[in-house]
Amino acid sequence: MNSPALEPRRDLTLVHATSLVVGVIIGTGIFLKAASMAQAVGTPGLVLAAWVAAGLVAMLGALCFAELGAVLPHAGGEYVYLRTAYGEIPGFLFACNAFVLGGAAVAAYGAAVAIFVSDIHRFDAVFIRHTLHLFGRAWNLEFGARQLIAVGVIAVFAAINCLGVMLGGRVQTLLTATKVAAIVLVAGGVFLFSGGGTWANLGGAGAGAGAGSGGLAGFGGAMFAALWAYSGWQFLPMAAGEVREPQRTLPRAIVGGTLLVLALYLAVNTAYLYALPFWQVTSANSTAYPDAPSVAARAVETFLGTRAAPIAALIFLVSTIGSLNGVILSAARVPYAAARDGLFFAPFGRLNPRSRVPVTSLVLLAVWGALLAASGTFDQLTNMAVMSYALFWIPVSLAVLVLRRKLPDAPRSFRVPGYPLVPLVFALVMVWIVASALLTATAESVATLVLVALGLPLYPLFRRRARGALTATRAPTE
Repeated sequence: MNSPALEPRRDLTLVHATSLVVGVIIGTGIFLKAASMAQAVGTPGLVLAAWVAAGLVAMLGALCFAELGAVLPHAGGEYVYLRTAYGEIPGFLFACNAFVLGGAAVAAYGAAVAIFVSDIHRFDAVFIRHTLHLFGRAWNLEFGARQLIAVGVIAVFAAINCLGVMLGGRVQTLLTATKVAAIVLVAGGVFLFSGGGTWANLGGAGAGAGAGSGGLAGFGGAMFAALWAYSGWQFLPMAAGEVREPQRTLPRAIVGGTLLVLALYLAVNTAYLYALPFWQVTSANSTAYPDAPSVAARAVETFLGTRAAPIAALIFLVSTIGSLNGVILSAARVPYAAARDGLFFAPFGRLNPRSRVPVTSLVLLAVWGALLAASGTFDQLTNMAVMSYALFWIPVSLAVLVLRRKLPDAPRSFRVPGYPLVPLVFALVMVWIVASALLTATAESVATLVLVALGLPLYPLFRRRARGALTATRAPTE
């Protein structure tokens, strides 16, 4: 058999890699999260401050990942970093998390696609509805036309990525270029043509529209929401095994892509708050207002009129699809890498002989994401995903310090500037974000902690498999 010798193809160039970073980061959050952030803090100034603060934190994290990607340019990303720095258990827990809560990210993008499609044409039919009481909260489970759309788009992009990483990379580049152009047009349109836009809106407050509790917890909750919009730079290292010259390409794509996103986000969020009275921001689409138009759609309507909704929805749809494609492409590589080490189910570690991609991992991740798409709202799904990101970013950022000592002679084409302050500050901020999430999104945060911990009972089983895999690799070949 030839399958054990199969290795992924390094087909992703710097352009593809940067498109993956930018394309995953710019997804749904930039169009949807401003509402929940406004509800958390209560004033436009604090909304922008939360975006700036979260962007700076994201930049610190991106710098840490740039060094780790240069030192360990292998498929699996955080799984590889955690396993190398701390051992098998943290790596295994991340691999389980990458599948279980990676599915939540896939589901969130699928749910967002359904939201934006419904802005073009209403799809309100519900076939099945059930309320589940869990962790002290009611979770509404339903399956209808919107969920069918979400499942369908997940299936389409899973199929595209099963055909090969080169095709997935080209699709990602096209979608990313389109969404960047669209965001520039939205911000420019608001500032140049918005009839009611005024800088006075940035001095307003949220009275009567769910004004936030404010304070440190409220600001932390807003940053927690913004981190969903900024998350994405961590996905490229997951596919590092398919990147050309990864020691050089990974740092350039991660840092350069994140800087581009920071500039775009500040421009477009300022445009939202310039175009709309603050009460329209706080009452836009969110868990509190699930049937309202998105804040971005309301902003576009200020210069395109009532016919703007379908145009805005199309822009948001392309952006969301780009993120969905990038997450499916990347996240499936983590259980693949763990399975190759014997620390996950064996079928996840198999490559298709023709496309050289982990088809089983891709398909099962898509199936799990499709199931989750029917189990919660967009904000519930993203809160769970961001909680899992923040939890693991704490030890991953500290792995920069650990590996400087553990692998002092390893080649580092990129080193974190401001070492060791940058990884330490990032880790401390993530601790604060986790604590804030437990206060402001308690049900989703507790559910995330439970799901992560559920991997522990499985570790002894996979540990035996890992030892067997290690023995097999050391055995002489015939």
